[in-house]
Amino acid sequence: MFTGLIEERGTITAIETLPDAVRLTVTGQKALSGAQQGDSIAVSGVCLTVIEHDATSFTADVMQQTLDMSTLSGAQVGLAVNLERAAELGSRLGGHIVQGHVDGTAVVLSITPSEDWTVIRFSLSRELAPLLVDKGSITVDGVSLTVSNISDPSESDQWFEVSLIPETLTVTTLGLRAVGDAVNLETDIIARQVARMLAFLPQQNVGA
Repeated sequence: MFTGLIEERGTITAIETLPDAVRLTVTGQKALSGAQQGDSIAVSGVCLTVIEHDATSFTADVMQQTLDMSTLSGAQVGLAVNLERAAELGSRLGGHIVQGHVDGTAVVLSITPSEDWTVIRFSLSRELAPLLVDKGSITVDGVSLTVSNISDPSESDQWFEVSLIPETLTVTTLGLRAVGDAVNLETDIIARQVARMLAFLPQQNVGA
């Protein structure tokens, strides 16, 4: 379990292709403090398990399903990634509850800077659109963010926006994003649970 508060930016330094997976080596310092084999570290929002590590890097396997659902399928050596260690029980929940289970990807549609913050608009699939609400939580590349604007359900192309302060742009990879870049999305777990329960409710007979 994570909170979506990024501890540092790391870098992918090696990629090994396996029959149905990819083995990544990622550098980091804060994220490796006290790390042990079997620990969980979120890499740009994807929860990965440490299989090997030293003082400056760790290695993790990414299975095919995760590659299919996330931007890690197109990862290359040198790519900057957001890193966060699993939350400790009893620590402050500064962001929101993040599982590290990516629901899919989105594309940067526009970046609008202003004096005090930057607004980034992302595409939103029809499948995920019902799980986002204005002022609700969304995880983008592992970063816990608040939806600042969202498309009307009647619009043919769905989208959402987040407003980022300079600190977020500096300490995460979101400051490196450009129009057309893909990012990982994880919707709020409560919204997913509610949607799942509603799907099993009996349909009401209108006009019966």
